[in-house]
Amino acid sequence: MQPNPRSSELTFTEAARRKQIVAAAIETIAEFGYARASFAQIARRAGLSSPGLISYHFANKDDLIGQVVAEIYATGGAVVRPHSDGATSAWETLRGYLEGSIAFYDTHRAHMRALVQIIQGHPEALGRWVGASNSAELDGVEEVLVRGQRAGEFREFEPRTVAVIIRQMLSGALQHLLTRPDLDLADYTHELVAMCEHAVAAPERRVDG
Repeated sequence: MQPNPRSSELTFTEAARRKQIVAAAIETIAEFGYARASFAQIARRAGLSSPGLISYHFANKDDLIGQVVAEIYATGGAVVRPHSDGATSAWETLRGYLEGSIAFYDTHRAHMRALVQIIQGHPEALGRWVGASNSAELDGVEEVLVRGQRAGEFREFEPRTVAVIIRQMLSGALQHLLTRPDLDLADYTHELVAMCEHAVAAPERRVDG
């Protein structure tokens, strides 16, 4: 068998099987953790007759994990972006990003558990798969903050610093959500959005109460 065909050479069936394996890997890593997620467990969850079928599609575990991380970020983008569709201001864009991010965490908890497990379990995860996506996300938040400052919507602050703080707040929201399944998510989202709005708004645009 020829392992790990390039995506441009995949047949429809091969692409579907790779997607099936990646989905099974996400669920398996979320349940058992990165270190304990073996090809045998992933194959069983994917309904494959043999773990060797995974090796046909992926060169090794790192190759599979790289695709898992890419799928998680692609899915996140597909969920989050529509929340800002139609935004006519920087604040509406930022609010959509905040609400969309928490909605993604809520509706794709296995994805987020798997990502956390990979970051904690693989010593090179940040450098190889996660860091570039995180930096791109920060760049996007920073751009929105700069746009809001130029439009007079936002007060003066160092945009990159505030972008990092916003990301850290969302990371905290994710951790809280994963450890508190009964969290009142609507109230949490409302208060987080209100806090961010109050923090970034120009004084003349700030609404109290």
